[in-house]
Amino acid sequence: MSEYQVIARKFRPQTFKEVFGQEAVVTTLKNAIKFKRLAQAYLFCGSRGTGKTTLARIFAKAINCQNSTEDFEPCNQCTSCREITSGSSLDVLEIDGASHRGIEDIRQINETVGYAATSGQYKVYIIDEVHMLTKEAFNALLKTLEEPPPKVKFIFATTEAHKVLPTILSRCQRFNLSRIPLSQIMIKLKLIADQLEIDVEEEALQLLAYKAEGGLRDAESLFDQIVAFSEGKINAATVQSILGLMPREAYFELDLAGKEGNFVKAFEIAYRIFAEGKDLNHFIEGLIDHFRHILLIQLAGITSPLLTISPKEKQFYERAAHLYTQEQCLDLIDYLIESAQQIRFTHSGKIALEAILLHVIRSHFRLPIEVLVQRLGELEQMLGEASLVNSSVFPPLSKSTPQSSLSTEVKNPPLTPPVPLTNNKPSQNLTTSPIEKNLNSSTATSLLSPSTNNCSLFDHFVSEDPTPTQSDLGRSTQKLPNKDSPSLVAKLNGDNPTPVHQYDTLFQFAAIELEGKLQRKA
Repeated sequence: MSEYQVIARKFRPQTFKEVFGQEAVVTTLKNAIKFKRLAQAYLFCGSRGTGKTTLARIFAKAINCQNSTEDFEPCNQCTSCREITSGSSLDVLEIDGASHRGIEDIRQINETVGYAATSGQYKVYIIDEVHMLTKEAFNALLKTLEEPPPKVKFIFATTEAHKVLPTILSRCQRFNLSRIPLSQIMIKLKLIADQLEIDVEEEALQLLAYKAEGGLRDAESLFDQIVAFSEGKINAATVQSILGLMPREAYFELDLAGKEGNFVKAFEIAYRIFAEGKDLNHFIEGLIDHFRHILLIQLAGITSPLLTISPKEKQFYERAAHLYTQEQCLDLIDYLIESAQQIRFTHSGKIALEAILLHVIRSHFRLPIEVLVQRLGELEQMLGEASLVNSSVFPPLSKSTPQSSLSTEVKNPPLTPPVPLTNNKPSQNLTTSPIEKNLNSSTATSLLSPSTNNCSLFDHFVSEDPTPTQSDLGRSTQKLPNKDSPSLVAKLNGDNPTPVHQYDTLFQFAAIELEGKLQRKA
C-alpha cells in the first residue's frame, strides 16, 4: 500500500502557469530567462502559503531544464527537472535557514560554491526562512553573495523581510508575493475537487477560502481535512461544523432582533456560540465582515464585484441593508474592531460577547446624529440661546430671529446726591478764598440743595438698606422658576406621552442644562 500524500504536496505547482495569484512575479522571472538577465540572488517575500518555495523550485528547474520550451516553462521530463522535483539533484541545494543558521553552515556553502554544476547549467542554493540566520552568518555570506562564481545563483525565501540585514537586501532582487485572492483559491480548490471526483458546494469552497486568509496551502490543508471527514457531498454545514464556524444565519437573526427590539436574542446567540464550541474570535470577525457587506451594498449596490458572497446570501444582505444607515454601519465596524482586540484578553468571554450583541441591537434605538442636531437647534431656538453648533461646520437648519434673553439686565438706579447737614455753628468773620467764593455761589448751592422731599442727608442714609444689592455689585438678577410652574422638559413634551429624556442621553443633558441654568452674557 502506497503512502498517502497530502493534497498540498500532491497538487503542488510544477510549472509557472500552474501558479495562482502571482502573475507579476511569474512574468518577471520568465522575461529574465528569455533575455538572459539573471541576477546573482533573488529574495521572495510574502506571507505563508503564497508560493515562495514553490516559485524558487520552478525557477531553478526552468534555468536548468534541458528541453526548454518556447514559453520558458520547465518540461518536467528531462533528468534535471525530475531530479529537482524529487529533491535529489546535486545542482539545486535546498537549505532550511531555521536549522542551519550558524556561521559554520554558511562557511560550508562558501567552500562548495566553487564547484561547477554536474548536469544543469546553474548551481542554485535555495535558503528557506533566511531571516533566521544569525548576524555572523549573514556577514559571512556577504562577499560570496556580491561576487559569486559563474553559474551560481542564490534564491532566498522569507516571511519576515524586515529581519534580513540591509546589506543582504541590497545584493538581491526582491519580489513581494501578495496574498492570493479568494476567487483564485476557490478556482484552485474546485480543480482539485474535480480531479479527486469530489462533489462540493460553492458556498463550502467560499468558507474554506475565507478561512485560509490568502494562503493557498492553508486552504488545501483545510480541504484535505474536510475530505477525510465527509463521505458524500461537501456542503457549507459540514465545513462549519468541522472548523467551528458560526452560520451566517445568526448574523441575520441579530439584524431582525435589532429591528424588533428583541434584546433576549443577544443572550440566545451567545449561549449557542459557547454551547456548540464555536470560535469566538472568528464570530466577531464574521460580524465585522457582515456589516462590511451591508455597507458595501449601500454604497456600490448588490451587483458590486467586491461582494464575495453567494447569490443566495445576496438576497439576505439586500434586505438587511434597509435596516441600517451608513453612519450606523461605520460606528458598529469601529466598535467591533476595538472589541475584537479587547475580548482576547478578557476572562469572561461569554459576558463580553453578550454585551457586544446588546450594543449592536441597541444601536437601532439611538437617535441619528442629524436628528439630534436638529432637535438641539429647535431647543436653542425656543430658548433664544446662541447656537451650540459652529455654523462653519454644521450650517443651521433654519434661520430664526433671536429672541430675548432669559435673564434681563437690571440697570443700577441713580443715586440721590448727598444732602449736607445743617450747620448750626455761629458764623465767623473769616477771609474767604477764591475757591470758597465759588462754592458759595448759586451754582454750587443748587447742586448741594436738598431733594424735593425735603429729607436730610441723615434721613436719606437711614432710609437706605446698608446691605449691598446685586446691582451694586454689578451682577444681573434673574427670576428663578417657580416650583409649581411646568419645567422645560414638560413644556417640550406637550401632549407627547414619551418623555424627552428617553430619546437620547445627550438630548436630556441639553434640556437640563438649558433649563434656567445658563445665562446670556451682556
